[in-house]
Amino acid sequence: MTEISSMVISHKKAKVEEMESAWHGDLDGLLRNLYKHEYVYECVVLKTCNRVEIYVVSPKSSSVLFSFAKEMGASTHIIDFYGHDESLEHLLRLAGGLESMIVGEDQILGQIKDLYAYSKKAGTTGKILETAFEKAIQVGKRIRNETRINKGSVSIGSAAVDLAEDIFGGLTGKNVLVIGAGEIGVLVAKALAEKDIEAIYIANRTYKKAEEIAYELGGHAVRLDDIRAYLPGADVVISGTGAPHYILTREIVEEAIKCRERKLLLIDIANPRDIEESVVELENVELCNIDNLRVISERTLRMRKEEAKKAEAIIQEEIRLLNLQYKRHKADRLISELYKQVYDVRLRERQKAVNRLSSYHTIGDIETEVLDDLTRSIVNKILGEPTKVLRQAAELGNEEFLDVVSRVFCLDKEKVRFEKIKQAKFDQIKPGCTKEQAEVKEEYAVKD
Repeated sequence: MTEISSMVISHKKAKVEEMESAWHGDLDGLLRNLYKHEYVYECVVLKTCNRVEIYVVSPKSSSVLFSFAKEMGASTHIIDFYGHDESLEHLLRLAGGLESMIVGEDQILGQIKDLYAYSKKAGTTGKILETAFEKAIQVGKRIRNETRINKGSVSIGSAAVDLAEDIFGGLTGKNVLVIGAGEIGVLVAKALAEKDIEAIYIANRTYKKAEEIAYELGGHAVRLDDIRAYLPGADVVISGTGAPHYILTREIVEEAIKCRERKLLLIDIANPRDIEESVVELENVELCNIDNLRVISERTLRMRKEEAKKAEAIIQEEIRLLNLQYKRHKADRLISELYKQVYDVRLRERQKAVNRLSSYHTIGDIETEVLDDLTRSIVNKILGEPTKVLRQAAELGNEEFLDVVSRVFCLDKEKVRFEKIKQAKFDQIKPGCTKEQAEVKEEYAVKD
């Protein structure tokens, strides 16, 4: 059976610069590059500020993902490769917030929804990944409804604000500049609005968006090109744009801190990074990035230990249900094919009966309807019990029984066709040539 496999690069093993180097091009390009591979039947890519994850449905998943990791130039020591069961458990844990840097954060669930929807719209998903991701989204919602895992400061944005509070010993009377009005920027701004700060400035490439957020939170909108004018008065700058280049270079920061003696805290929560790293060499400038948020993560993890245990129990329960769902899928496919075959016979034979009766006397709509109901009822009664048996076999994991039924009724014609091709190729190989036989077996195993 073709199953899910995944490769995961996350904050657990990789630093910010390593995750940056593992990502090339835009999401659409990466999806297309994956999907055009002959052995990739479905794929979804998840990309956030602290993770890059690739999910594929492929009969040669290991070799596909290893070769793709090599193509990306990512070191294998920062990658986790997962098989079907591990991938499902990881995805459900991810949606539940258990794999996040800050356990229980809500942002990841929205990102999974959006990136899954993007892949679905791009046409790179199918029944197998759609089942997994829809289950993951449902589980993520359930965990947040039934536990308190998402209470308190849980997003990367709110953690950045907590970090600023820790460094300054509070934000009372501070001026804060937020660069970027995307999802993370909005979370930062909302977390800041709850603090007793002097002023909050929202800078964004799209000025209208900055105005909307500033109006909602009682802040001030700033055009992205004007941030140089606001830097000298800022105590804290939190930057989280999607720009491919530095927003704050060393030169810009150096100019801003002239003639001031108080500390300037820069927090870079973007990936790729927004702030040039060499600013740390400047006097009275402190730079923090995603790696620094691990301190907040550890503190939050201790607070939420008990809630995480409840979430784990929910995930294990849902994993069992998901595996049952996958097993039923195979039975449902066979049942659908079986009904289709028998219904085709029913329609042909009913029409023959109508034609024969019509040769003796006129057949009206009532008679035709009676014949239709009769043949349909016969088919449904005959197939009723086999349908139950097939579903029970699927739930018990009796793959051999399902395969026998499939072969007896020729339900998987594509598989039968490839079996015949494989056998024909075997017949052409001289006896004792085990290497050639193994190559043929491997080649046509991908069609199973």
